[in-house]
Amino acid sequence: MTKLAVNLSMIFTEVPLLERFALARQHGFQHVEIQFPYELSIAQIQSQLTLHELTLCLINVPAGDLMQGGNGLAGVPGKEIEFRHDVEQAIEYAVALKVPSVNILAGKQPQDADLLPCLRTLAENLKMASHMLSSQQILPVMEMINGTDMPRFLVQNIAQAQEMLEAVQHPALKMQYDCYHMAMMGENVLEGLIENIQQIGHIQFADCPGRHEPDTGDIAFAEVFDWLKHSDYAGYVAAEYRPSKDSANSFAWKNKYFAEYQ
Repeated sequence: MTKLAVNLSMIFTEVPLLERFALARQHGFQHVEIQFPYELSIAQIQSQLTLHELTLCLINVPAGDLMQGGNGLAGVPGKEIEFRHDVEQAIEYAVALKVPSVNILAGKQPQDADLLPCLRTLAENLKMASHMLSSQQILPVMEMINGTDMPRFLVQNIAQAQEMLEAVQHPALKMQYDCYHMAMMGENVLEGLIENIQQIGHIQFADCPGRHEPDTGDIAFAEVFDWLKHSDYAGYVAAEYRPSKDSANSFAWKNKYFAEYQ
């Protein structure tokens, strides 16, 4: 495993986003991901990537009001046109910045909506987005998010993700596997990886509980990282956690588990 990345949306938040690229390089990272990069222009991001010799490995499709407590877009009937527009925006950024993978957030079941129409809408939107992204040689992934942190999220665990992949039936679409969310859902993190690695296109990690850096919670990261390093997985593995202290002092895990990156 050689593709270790850091998430600039959750780490180095002591400074504005534009200044986080330099800190990523300073701490030895070659790859970064950004949840929603759209507050910056393509030119601003490209300048930072070039200056600090970084690659941007993942962005999300804009998710409407999801991060502000709303229902989002992808699984909400009646929001299809808005969702397609946002996929187009994500593709514009991904193509210009050579981003290999784009994550699609399912969103929530609205409180006044039945579940099945939401799941059908999500499947159709995922199929459309997967076609649009893969036609540009971009890997589409969808993320499972635990129902404690985000109640009514439409895809919360591995079984639901498997069912959605089956419903979408698009060969390009993969899971985005976040170790924290899976632990929150009671999944065995390592077993989930081993059993589903062929369907996983991107991996993120934070410890559980707390969503802080590795070795602050209960996930056995020594086993997880060791297995990944010896597996055939060729994708990115990204730190996406809330530092338990300041970001610069949250990287003991990197020295411990990824000494080859120093």
